[in-house]
Amino acid sequence: MSMSLFSMFDPSIPTLPFPLNWMSTFLGLLMIPLMFWFIPSRLIMLWNDTNKNLHHEFRLLLNKNPGATSIFIPLFLFILFNNFLGLFPYIFTSSSHMSMTMSLALPLWLSFMIFGWFTNTNHMFGHLMPQGTPPALMPFMVCIESISNIIRPGTLAIRLAANMIAGHLLLTLLGSTGPYLSTLPMNLLMLTQIALLCLEFAVAIIQAYVFTILITLYASDVN
Repeated sequence: MSMSLFSMFDPSIPTLPFPLNWMSTFLGLLMIPLMFWFIPSRLIMLWNDTNKNLHHEFRLLLNKNPGATSIFIPLFLFILFNNFLGLFPYIFTSSSHMSMTMSLALPLWLSFMIFGWFTNTNHMFGHLMPQGTPPALMPFMVCIESISNIIRPGTLAIRLAANMIAGHLLLTLLGSTGPYLSTLPMNLLMLTQIALLCLEFAVAIIQAYVFTILITLYASDVN
């Protein structure tokens, strides 16, 4: 039962002679560029307003390097796009898999750490010792801060993947009971599924925002 329950999150299941699960990651290349060939529309204005708001939000966290928002805005939109695609039936949610989330979190965190330790070593050492720490607790604080820094990419990847899996798994479990229910429980189940789907829309936005904000905060720590 557990194998069939979690099989929807396995990217190795082929639907044709070749696997198509990861195809959802590249669907945006077929849809998004079309809007740039037309005169400005509400969709383009919404897109521009979104970019401006995100740039303003991330710039507050990157006072010394406001141009770095050009990295984090596409990251936010990329995660958001993949989260939304997973809400459609029979589309694999690539952001629910650890190989996807870790490949986003680990290279970014590692690049920030390498840049910080090579260009601003004293500042990075200062982060290991919070100001006002008693001398007796200094060795323990260094260990705690070092461990908390090392596990950052793992917590980022697990947070995004777990939140995307949890909602989809709950929808799957509730939907699997539908054929065995009578009319009244079926109607209640449908209303519950609709409410959960609306919640998943919110989770898709929030998790993309949280992932990007935390990466931005990690980048601001190295300056």
